[in-house]
Amino acid sequence: MKVAFIGLGNMGLPMALNLLKAGYQVTGFDLVQAQLDIFSKTGGIPAQNTSEAVQGAKVIISMLPASRHVEGLYLGDRGLLSFAQADALIIDCSTISPKVSQDLAAQAKAKGLAMIDAPVSGGTAGAQAGTLTFMVGGNVQDVEKARPLLEKMGKNIFHAGSNGSGQTVKVCNNMLLGIQMLGTSEALRLGIANGMDPKVLSDIMTKSSGSNWALELYNPCPGVMESVPSSKGYAGGFGVDLMLKDLGLAVENAQGLEAYIPLGKVAHDLYKAHSKAGNGELDFSSVFNLKAN
Repeated sequence: MKVAFIGLGNMGLPMALNLLKAGYQVTGFDLVQAQLDIFSKTGGIPAQNTSEAVQGAKVIISMLPASRHVEGLYLGDRGLLSFAQADALIIDCSTISPKVSQDLAAQAKAKGLAMIDAPVSGGTAGAQAGTLTFMVGGNVQDVEKARPLLEKMGKNIFHAGSNGSGQTVKVCNNMLLGIQMLGTSEALRLGIANGMDPKVLSDIMTKSSGSNWALELYNPCPGVMESVPSSKGYAGGFGVDLMLKDLGLAVENAQGLEAYIPLGKVAHDLYKAHSKAGNGELDFSSVFNLKAN
């Protein structure tokens, strides 16, 4: 089966490579030539543009930064919806607005195309290991058609509901993650200010009621845990600006539905301040170093 993969960034490239390892023929496109070069050296077929990438593809997968990029890829006279082959299945793994995802699926359906949203959790490490969690929204038959491919890239595949449901789950999950990381950072900072060893404090809290994913598996304090961004100068991982984007989606979604998310709004504002201070490209756990203005 020929698969087209659009967006070979920090997440998309290892996902595409796992499909190659599983025996799929994968044609890929990315705006960054260096990513295409890596893709080519590992057995992928690089394309010069998106239209070339999707020629003859039974499945089209996209992994792009934001809603505007996904809309730009699929919509308009030169968008993929206008020339994807009729029986192609489209899987968008980007994290975007649930409403945009629903609108895209409706436009795809109007052209006789099947489209599902399948954003992921697990970070770059999960993408490389093929252990991602997929949160999928779409028609049951389309989700089942996609499942064999998703299982080559992830460990957990959850069908959340109709189109846009996957994006809703992802927005909720990342809002909680952002809030968790802020709370974890504040607790560690308070302990350190009182003279505590952050590793001892982390070990105790991990076995107590304050335990959470950020504390246990992604500790934001440098030196507490090996092989996480905080111990590597906050390089790699999930960027501050990406977290800010996802928190913005949560705030936007809540406003449209008149849902009350005060902590989500505070988290958005704090990450925004951290980004404006020049930390946008660092891992989101660098919020541990957030300073008061």
